[in-house]
Amino acid sequence: MLEFGQGNTAPAAIKDVNEADFMAEVVEASKEIPVIVDFWAPWCGPCKTLGPQLESAVAATNGKVRMVKVDVDQNQAIAGQLRVQSIPTVYVFWQGQPVDGFQGAVAHSEVQDFVKRAADLGGDGGLADAIAAAEEMLDEGAAADAAQTFAAILEEDPKNSDAYGGLVRAYIAAGDLDQAEAVLNGAPAEIAKSAQLDAAHAALELARQAENAGPVAELQAKVDADPADLQARFDLAAAQHAAGQVQEAVDNLLEIFRRDREWNEDAAKQQLFTIFEALKPNDPVVLNGRRKLSSMIFA
Repeated sequence: MLEFGQGNTAPAAIKDVNEADFMAEVVEASKEIPVIVDFWAPWCGPCKTLGPQLESAVAATNGKVRMVKVDVDQNQAIAGQLRVQSIPTVYVFWQGQPVDGFQGAVAHSEVQDFVKRAADLGGDGGLADAIAAAEEMLDEGAAADAAQTFAAILEEDPKNSDAYGGLVRAYIAAGDLDQAEAVLNGAPAEIAKSAQLDAAHAALELARQAENAGPVAELQAKVDADPADLQARFDLAAAQHAAGQVQEAVDNLLEIFRRDREWNEDAAKQQLFTIFEALKPNDPVVLNGRRKLSSMIFA
C-alpha cells in the first residue's frame, strides 16, 4: 500500500498511557499526528459516558487523530503537570504541546466538533498531493498506476469522492468497464451524488456508447451525403467522441440541436450534458459548448 504520511495511517486501538510512556505516546507522537488525551478515573460517572463518545468520533476520522487514556489515580504526576483539576478533562496535543481542551461533560455535538478541530490540525496527510499525482498518471496514460494510487487513497480515506471518481475513470481508461461500474455501485451513500461521481457516471455512460460506435469515416461520409440525416449525425458524434475527437462530437451535437432541438426527445442536448459532465468544468470544450448551447436555447 502506498504511504501518504503518518496522519492517515490505520487507527490504532485506544491506548492506556502512564507516566513512563506519556512522552513517547503523546508528546512525541503528536509531532506527526494530533493526539487526544482523555484524563479519567474508574469511579467517574461522566467519564464513562464521554469516553465512548470520544472513541467513536476519533474512529470516524479514519486515523487522522489518535487517542489515549490516562487514569489520574494511577498517574497523578502527569495530571498535576497539566493542571487537571477535575475529570473528565480532555486535551489535544499537536506538535508536542496541548493546543485545545475542555473539562466536564459536554454535548455529543461538542465532542464531535472538538475531534474535528483536532483532525483539521494535521491536514489531509498528503492525500491531496497523492490525488494530483494519480490524475497526472491518468493524463499520461498510466491507467494501471493511477488505479493503484486511487485505490490506496481510498484505503486511507474510504469516502474520498475525488479518489472514487478517479478510480472509476482509471478503470474506464484501462477498458475495464465492468470493474468501473462495480466501483461506482460500491460508493458510500454519502458521496454517491457528489459531482465527482456524477462525472464518473457520465464517463462510464459514454464509454459504454463507444463500444457500439461505428467507423468515423463511414459515418462522416453518410452525413456529408445527407446533412439533414440527424440520426447519422448523432451516430457520428458518438463515434467521434469514442475516437477522442471531443470537440468535433460537440460541434455535431450542437448542429443537431440547431436544426431540431426536440429531435429524438432532446437526445442531442442530453448527450451534450453527458459530455460536459464527464469533462472538467473548466475545460474549454465545456465552456465554449455551454455558451453556444445557451445562446441557442435563449435565442
